[in-house]
Amino acid sequence: MIRSFLRDLQNSPVATQMRRFVVVGAATAGVQMVLLWLFVDAGGLNYLIGAVIAIEITIVLTYVLNNAWTFRAIQNTGWGEYLGGLVKTNVVRGTAIPIQLAVLFALVEWRSVPYLFSNAVAIVVSGLYRFVLDARWTWGG
Repeated sequence: MIRSFLRDLQNSPVATQMRRFVVVGAATAGVQMVLLWLFVDAGGLNYLIGAVIAIEITIVLTYVLNNAWTFRAIQNTGWGEYLGGLVKTNVVRGTAIPIQLAVLFALVEWRSVPYLFSNAVAIVVSGLYRFVLDARWTWGG
């Protein structure tokens, strides 16, 4: 019974979506990290301002990739639906920005953890939150 449940869980559509979501998230997290480094080290911006800009750029990239691959069975098509989904994911991910920035700030300012490592931790912390809301609202109806 437990093996059957675990097998079903591993092969369910939600499990497939979760794996794809993680792959897309890992790729765009890498992009976000590079952008953050460019904005802070090359551009001289404060790490929190650089993080907000990098996050917004990767929100759009993540939506495009998730719509095309992660949620392709239920993807948003047509201009109205596509743009509506982009607005929804911006709301979902926009509500995760304070979570990510709070973790980033706390680790950098209170624990003296380097900002890039802190940002990686912050991405992971806010990841499950983003998946649940995106799966249920952005692509869920």
